[in-house]
Amino acid sequence: MKALKYILFLLLILFIGLAIYIAVQPNSFEVERKRTINAPINMVYDNVIDFKNWEAWSSWAEADPEMVITLPEKTRGINGSYTWEDKDGVGVMKTIDTKANETIVQEMQFAEFPKSEVTWHLEPNGTNKTDVTWNISGKDLPFTFKAFAAFMGGMEKQIGPNYERSLEKLDSILVSDMKKYSITVEGITQHSGGFYLYNTTSCKMEDFKQKMQEMMPKIGAYAMANNIVMAGKPFVIYHKWDTENNTVMFSCCIPTTSKIITNDPEVLTGQLEPFKAVKTVLKGDYVNLEETWNKAMAYIAENNLIQPETGPVIESYLTDPASTPNPAEWITEIYLAVE
Repeated sequence: MKALKYILFLLLILFIGLAIYIAVQPNSFEVERKRTINAPINMVYDNVIDFKNWEAWSSWAEADPEMVITLPEKTRGINGSYTWEDKDGVGVMKTIDTKANETIVQEMQFAEFPKSEVTWHLEPNGTNKTDVTWNISGKDLPFTFKAFAAFMGGMEKQIGPNYERSLEKLDSILVSDMKKYSITVEGITQHSGGFYLYNTTSCKMEDFKQKMQEMMPKIGAYAMANNIVMAGKPFVIYHKWDTENNTVMFSCCIPTTSKIITNDPEVLTGQLEPFKAVKTVLKGDYVNLEETWNKAMAYIAENNLIQPETGPVIESYLTDPASTPNPAEWITEIYLAVE
């Protein structure tokens, strides 16, 4: 009997000690993780701001295939939300504030525990990288929450590794999405031609991209400054592609609704007559253009088509990378004149 009383006394002491330990735990918590994502900032933002994307990179969903995720009608932007249920209870995440391509503020409620604030901070890191900071914090924590956290090893242990894995998966998914592309040879079509503004240069092939990025904005700026209506998307006309000497001569062009008399000697007016062409479409990053050209040329050879020596060779850019962050969604059309 004395032994039983001694054991009960020890258990009481242990219980009191545990209660004191839990009671003196901090009344707040904060967990934060950072990662550089290899994708443009607007692409990262577009993914994170919409909860329908979260399941794909959530480490919690990865670890628990039995988790049930419910998406309401609104998942994107302020008041967008989603609900999940696992063996530990039901949770709700809701977006309460946002600043496009900079910050996202969310509110998380899990089971009967108090709400936590979740914040995302995005900063550009170079041209196609984004520094992401993901933070969760809570305050005025009740005894039950502190007890749960203590028994589970603390919020840092519970959340930190999951944040790290989720950010790793987000990076991988975005990089994979950016690499997707398709090439479609649509065959023979009729190009309508038309008037256009242009400037011309020649350069080494390895300098082509930089030269085009310098020249095309000048044409666009001239059109805007002079209130010239654009009749379509910008394009490049290739005049000469000299592989032997590693040089290319080309013009950067903007189509216009009529013939324009310019007052800038570096901005000229041209006209394309309608012509028959093989049309090939690339949906994806410009790094796939070489393959696109090869498929277009192969189609011409396979169908015994003849390219006129002076026939137009055009590369038209239907999407603006500045407003379309995902390269997988860029659309480029190639027109190769044939007889």
